[in-house]
Amino acid sequence: METIRVKGIAVELPTARVDNSELVRQFGTWTEEKIYQKTGIRERRVATTELVSDLATGACERLFADNPAFSRDEVDMLLLCTETPDYYMPATACVVHRRLGLRSDAGALDFNLGCSGFIYGLALAKSLVASGAARTVLLATGDTLSKTVHPMDKSTRTIFGDGVAATLVGRGDSGGEIGEFLLGTDGSGAEKLIVPAGGFAMPRTPETAEERTNMWGNTRSHDNLYMNGPEVLEFTVRTVPGCVAATLGKHGMTMDDVDLFVFHQATRLILEHLRKEMRIPEDRFMVHMETTGNTVSATIPIALAEALRVGRVRSGMRVMLVGFGVGFSWGATVLRWN
Repeated sequence: METIRVKGIAVELPTARVDNSELVRQFGTWTEEKIYQKTGIRERRVATTELVSDLATGACERLFADNPAFSRDEVDMLLLCTETPDYYMPATACVVHRRLGLRSDAGALDFNLGCSGFIYGLALAKSLVASGAARTVLLATGDTLSKTVHPMDKSTRTIFGDGVAATLVGRGDSGGEIGEFLLGTDGSGAEKLIVPAGGFAMPRTPETAEERTNMWGNTRSHDNLYMNGPEVLEFTVRTVPGCVAATLGKHGMTMDDVDLFVFHQATRLILEHLRKEMRIPEDRFMVHMETTGNTVSATIPIALAEALRVGRVRSGMRVMLVGFGVGFSWGATVLRWN
């Protein structure tokens, strides 16, 4: 029986790499191993000249190349999740639509969300297919968040990398059947993970560009990404276990029924804390950020693509996807693989 599924994933990363040795040379306070132990990251890709449209176009073209039986003319809707669009307007999805040469009667739109963006994107894509508004949806998720990070803010520079994943969603009898969704928001956390200046609430001015250095030696201005690490961790620990439990309930499943958990790849410390608290065995928990960093809405599809590549996802397996972060926002679903 044909059901709505994830039918393919491809990834595009920038060419430039920043490894831990470069950060140690710049900051001189942490060792390479300390950065790795705290973050789980040894290098991250950073966009120097690339825009989100470049990476999204590259990921989609790679997806088409990896699936030669699929024609781009079958795409009915392009969804692009990003927090770092090329322009205020037009939507970056429209730019990518043109570069891909999609049909003129295929829709394209952006939506802005961070670390839970892939889950929300799957929910939107599934809904479009289920409603009959589209037969096939091309979902691109990712950012060039490093462009917002101050070069002397080691609290964020050690964590974030850039990249875009492209995911094909449509009806079929093979791939990951998309289950029910658990979605949630707590807007009281909006200022805990934010780029304060640059929008209409706080336009960029010489004053917003004034740099400040905190007691831990991290420098940033209001034009840069700010992350309140302790508050983000507290939100994550408070929210994710309940999100997982509620998602299991929606599917009539228990923890033992899940063959692999793929969480947003935030940092090694956060993932290990969650894994141990929920008593998930290491062999059923995917960690994949060592050479990419935290790529925001691209982390889950990047990790899922790697799990598929190395055989950690096989026919008959049930995979739980969980996103959490900016907003605060969270979401989860289960894929049943055929």
